[in-house]
Amino acid sequence: MPLLSLLSLLSLLSLIVIDAAHHLILSVWQSNQQEMRIDLFCIFTIITAMHTFLIIAPEGGMLLEATGIADILTQANRLYAGASVQPLYQLQLATTQPHHVITGASGLRVLADCLLGDLNPKQPRDTIMVVGRGLTEAEGESIANWLTLAAPHARRVVSVCGGALLLAQAGLLEGRRATTHWRLLDTLATRFPQVTVERGPIWVQDAQYWTSAGVSAGFDLTLALVEADYGFELARAVAQDMVMFLRRPGGQSQFSRYLLTQAKSPGPIRDLQAWMLEHLASDLSVERLAERVAMSPRNFTRVFTRETGTTPARYVEELRLDMARQHLEQSSENVERIAELSGFGSGLNLRRVFERALHLTPREYRQRFHARHLA
Repeated sequence: MPLLSLLSLLSLLSLIVIDAAHHLILSVWQSNQQEMRIDLFCIFTIITAMHTFLIIAPEGGMLLEATGIADILTQANRLYAGASVQPLYQLQLATTQPHHVITGASGLRVLADCLLGDLNPKQPRDTIMVVGRGLTEAEGESIANWLTLAAPHARRVVSVCGGALLLAQAGLLEGRRATTHWRLLDTLATRFPQVTVERGPIWVQDAQYWTSAGVSAGFDLTLALVEADYGFELARAVAQDMVMFLRRPGGQSQFSRYLLTQAKSPGPIRDLQAWMLEHLASDLSVERLAERVAMSPRNFTRVFTRETGTTPARYVEELRLDMARQHLEQSSENVERIAELSGFGSGLNLRRVFERALHLTPREYRQRFHARHLA
């Protein structure tokens, strides 16, 4: 075996040992946090020497994706390690440009630490994260090619927003589950049919590959990475300090569906939509809804469909389905209670809708998407 390949293999194995040591020492720290804090800091100074976090920021994206994620990781450093020891995360921001200036969609600029083209993709790294997909096909292709070479030498590869398309282009998501911004879900599914596209979750982990929905969903994913690396207590502390949800209620479907089917202009239909969200367990039949906006059922159906692009019955079912999904993801209520809260009336009705819309039973959905911990 060539010497360079052997060294790369040994370096990658050292990352695996480091990760196992992280979790072992963290469990001790959490059980006796105050008494052992000083001594464990000394150990962490050695262990975290290779915990690198490379953020690749393509041109023309949302700068808050890269900068916000960097702030979350830096806050984890501050809350845990303090100023006198080596940080938990060693951050590096890379640009695809031939210079160090990254220009965001807003026109504002930030300076990168390095050029992606100057980085050796075969160097062992802990985490590689791609935020966005870039402005041109050439830029996206250059990132995907670099990822193809780099992924075997990284403990995990992560994407935010359209970055999932580049992971898929690099061949990293074949046969795996993934998500992306709700506007790009169909694009991901069409261009890469070998990827199982998850339309509901804010983020998805499949083995060493993590993908998230758009923009601020990258913050949710980053908190999940902190939790996976250093435990629930630290992730919660970071979320509290930054006034964030550790796990925000519901999935990204709440944003896509409500925005796409919102009435085109302010008025009684849009007001009715807001009221429906707060009364999903009420009678939301066409007759009752028409009565609420002082229309005949026939006229109401015509106006609602024209304003929202969907029928009242379909809209109500989707709202109730999304509410049921939120309860299955976030609560421990039984299926009958969830059916009652979301307006389906019975667990049998809920199961029928789930199987028709999602090809999963409520129980299967909960097994796949329920939060690992309930705060």
